[in-house]
Amino acid sequence: MTTHTASLFTIATGSSDPIYRQLIEQVRRLIAATVLKPGDVLPSVRDVAVTLAVNPMTVSKAYNMMETEGLLSRARGVGMLVAESKALQGPDHLIRPTLERAAAEARQLELDDETVLNLFKKILGESK
Repeated sequence: MTTHTASLFTIATGSSDPIYRQLIEQVRRLIAATVLKPGDVLPSVRDVAVTLAVNPMTVSKAYNMMETEGLLSRARGVGMLVAESKALQGPDHLIRPTLERAAAEARQLELDDETVLNLFKKILGESK
């Protein structure tokens, strides 16, 4: 069990994403990258709020949403821990919702699978 500090998080003040969503996405990515492991202790709401200069209710909202989602669990006297079940998922669960939206849009445009896959391969090749 590792205890993490509030410096684990950063926020993009100019982002259109609300701060609580930025925190949630960062935790998801840190879990997928195994930086956060099952049983690891997250920094307190207060520490994160002070470090990032944000309202503690924003951090509390993010933590509560992640607890509801099953990413985190609450341990009395310890704080928020990375939950066992969600922490075992690989990074593919992060990109799945984006790919599902892209697939739905491709269906709406009546594109065939081969065209969509070729375009995706081309895009992947461009980012190398």
